[in-house]
Amino acid sequence: MHVIRRISFDHPDAVKLNDQVQAEYAVRYGDDGDATPLAPSDFDPPNGVYLIAYDECGSPVATGGWRTQDTNDEGYRDGDAELKRMYVIEQARGNGLARRILAALEEDARAAGRLRMVLETGDKQPEAIALYLSSGYEPCEKFGYYRHYESSRCYAKAL
Repeated sequence: MHVIRRISFDHPDAVKLNDQVQAEYAVRYGDDGDATPLAPSDFDPPNGVYLIAYDECGSPVATGGWRTQDTNDEGYRDGDAELKRMYVIEQARGNGLARRILAALEEDARAAGRLRMVLETGDKQPEAIALYLSSGYEPCEKFGYYRHYESSRCYAKAL
């Protein structure tokens, strides 16, 4: 059974998984990965949280976080919680970990008073899009760092 823990975004396990997801983005999109600026403090409660799932051996296998967003010039709305760095290592996929982390993040954001969970992904991540659509997310107006990119796909779900 996997255990999900709150971890700081700059914890070595978080850095390790972040490096892996960035490498996967680079392969999928042919670039250097997600260039969205992120700071460890973005995920400090109550304005966000960062989670890591550990396997029975204590190895980090999945991650995800949310951070507070409010109305700004990148298209966010007051009350938004932005989902970031959802990732499951290849060997742990297909076990429902992404769904468990997503549900935990939604519950945490709801408890923090956030009104809507939003996320941006890309057209070369069909597994992610399928997860979000099957979890009640709907396409929404584009926002964030990649809002002007044709490959960008944005989704939202009321909390």
